[in-house]
Amino acid sequence: MDRFDRIYSLHALLVNARHPVSRKQLEEKMECSQATIERTIEDMRDYLGAPLKYDRSANGYYFDTDEGAPYQLPGLWLNGGELNALLIVQELLSGLHPGLLDEQLAPLKQRIKDILALKPLGDGKIERRVRILQMAARKVDNATFTLLASALVERKRIEIHYRGRSRGETTQRTISPQHLVHYRDNWYLDAWCHEREALRSFSLDCITAVKRHSTPAIDVSQPTLTAHYTRAYGIFAGAVTEQAVLHFSAERARWVADEQWHPEQQRRFLDDGRYELRIPYSDPRELVMDILKYGADVEVVAPEALRQTVKAALMAAVEQYK
Repeated sequence: MDRFDRIYSLHALLVNARHPVSRKQLEEKMECSQATIERTIEDMRDYLGAPLKYDRSANGYYFDTDEGAPYQLPGLWLNGGELNALLIVQELLSGLHPGLLDEQLAPLKQRIKDILALKPLGDGKIERRVRILQMAARKVDNATFTLLASALVERKRIEIHYRGRSRGETTQRTISPQHLVHYRDNWYLDAWCHEREALRSFSLDCITAVKRHSTPAIDVSQPTLTAHYTRAYGIFAGAVTEQAVLHFSAERARWVADEQWHPEQQRRFLDDGRYELRIPYSDPRELVMDILKYGADVEVVAPEALRQTVKAALMAAVEQYK
């Protein structure tokens, strides 16, 4: 138990006690020496301003608080394991999207630094111990993200200017946000589009302007959202219309068998060691890209239309190298 954890444990013992707790009891409960207990008490008084008093008649320590209210450790207070986990999550967020929510997270980061003064963490450089590798992440404007997140939580409609990549056109939409989605290193917003009168997904990096309305957002039921966004494959939403049947080579099966491509996938090993994966989908574009990256280690068995699409893409790729 280190210095930080001892403070955490001492607080837990005293705050839950009905009567002053003797030093001997503290030594037994915390499994440390008299000198260590005394140092921990001094730390709480000096660094945290704890109203920790000694009752000579009862031969014990207690928190002397106004009106008997329990003393709480100031601000954010976690044990050692929880603090380490929080620091790693913070570093992950910073690494995934540098600059995103920096302003909002600054007070939390400072509070963590204050607490770390009582808990040494080696060299204190979490960023040296966590590696974050990204592929094709697109930059999201911090102000845009903050406005969208606020409207989502507070259930307000928003007006956006959206630059669609497929046609290269910018349209103006009024939407009711439903979900923020982080998918394959990028952010998306699931929303009800009032112009199209339908559910749509918007890539946050394509939102060029955003304005919040005072009008309440409409709430789409969770079963409807699930049916629209999570039943089909990947980021392309919609009702399931097809099921892909894929056969992976025996060698590649050792990796694919541990992967989840879709929550409702079906899978099995074939007698010859190959691996069969069945995936529901509506729009084949993303599925085709994922199939192509496995090259000769996968075969599309069905449906025939998907098989021919993948075959055409492979033949076109071969043509590039003739």
